Amino acid sequence: MRILMFTPYVPYPPNSGGQTRTFNLIKNLSRKHEITSFSFLRTDQKEPDLAELRKYCQKVEIFRRHKSFSSAGKIIKTGFSLYPYLVNMYLDRKVQEGIARELNQTHYDLIHVETYYIMPNLPATPVPVLLAEQTIEYLVYQHYAETSPWWHFYPLWSLKPLLYIDSVKHKYWEQYYWRKAKKVAAMSEADQKKMTDLVPGLNVGIVPNGVDTLFFSQRLYRPDAKARTFLFVGNFNWLQNREAVAILVKEIWPRIKKQMADARLWIVGRSPTPEIKKFASLDIRVSEDIEDIRSAYQTSQVLLAPLFGGGGTRYKILESMASRLPVVATQIGIEGIGAINKVHALISNDPDELAAMAVEVIRNRKLAGRISREAYELVARDFDWEVISSRLDNIYAETARRN
Repeated sequence: MRILMFTPYVPYPPNSGGQTRTFNLIKNLSRKHEITSFSFLRTDQKEPDLAELRKYCQKVEIFRRHKSFSSAGKIIKTGFSLYPYLVNMYLDRKVQEGIARELNQTHYDLIHVETYYIMPNLPATPVPVLLAEQTIEYLVYQHYAETSPWWHFYPLWSLKPLLYIDSVKHKYWEQYYWRKAKKVAAMSEADQKKMTDLVPGLNVGIVPNGVDTLFFSQRLYRPDAKARTFLFVGNFNWLQNREAVAILVKEIWPRIKKQMADARLWIVGRSPTPEIKKFASLDIRVSEDIEDIRSAYQTSQVLLAPLFGGGGTRYKILESMASRLPVVATQIGIEGIGAINKVHALISNDPDELAAMAVEVIRNRKLAGRISREAYELVARDFDWEVISSRLDNIYAETARRN
């Protein structure tokens, strides 16, 4: 089939979860399909080297996206728009015209769109659309609105009412575009259930995020036998990761230090905020860019993922498991993987228990070894990119047939 894949980011280099997902899907699916990549690049980003992406795509086209809205004026403008903040960032007439021109010039069997918030750029077309939702966006913004304090001013007024309004807009338009697509793909059974509860009868398949198990299982780095390193990994452009690392440092880390005085925390992730950078201290290290993420997984003793914002499948969990690094996480943090507590990971929503579990897995090497082996087998069987791509290929065939 000839596929037009439309994404809110350039798929290569795979510097974020979304880029990792799209590039690996394109790489595997290009064996059977002709793929054209249309994507966005922020105006403040450098032009990427597209040579690697062009190995797997028939055509690659990039559109310049507006810089992130940051001024009070732009936020207020969004308040008067029918669309939420995120949709307005990507809505672009030149993009709409470019996609319409491509569809008029070339026959496509399917349009694959990653994330609903770029859907308004698609023209009316008879070509069937598969919409893949990496997370249920309105739940992310609703959670942020609920947890954001009223005293968070910008600079003289509270953002909280606008956050609630934005989450309501997300909920409306997200469901609108679910219905508009020929088929929707969720990241997990939990997300699938939420979608069908909201829109009964919605045609939802499951295409979770994956991991390159061969890449992450290669042992290239040797940990210090005496180290007590607790690891957090996350892209801090995501609200959930900013919240999680604050919970980790303020609520869980003091409990760990009481039990293990020589413990060290390593926070790794792109785009750390000034607040996150301030967490750096004698026993907390913050790394913005590391050359090989495997060095973090392979030289640490446990991954901590105290996430409370739902949606999607966490790359940090899959990569840790593929690296045979034990995982301690919240229920939401590990949602969508099918992990069983005390078999594939240690799971709790209580800060005291999370701290105790993380300390125990470092002290009890037999426990750590058993959990890491079971977790590796789980991701190798169910979440390797070849497995995920095969699942998506079946959904492509089904969606095209239904049309």
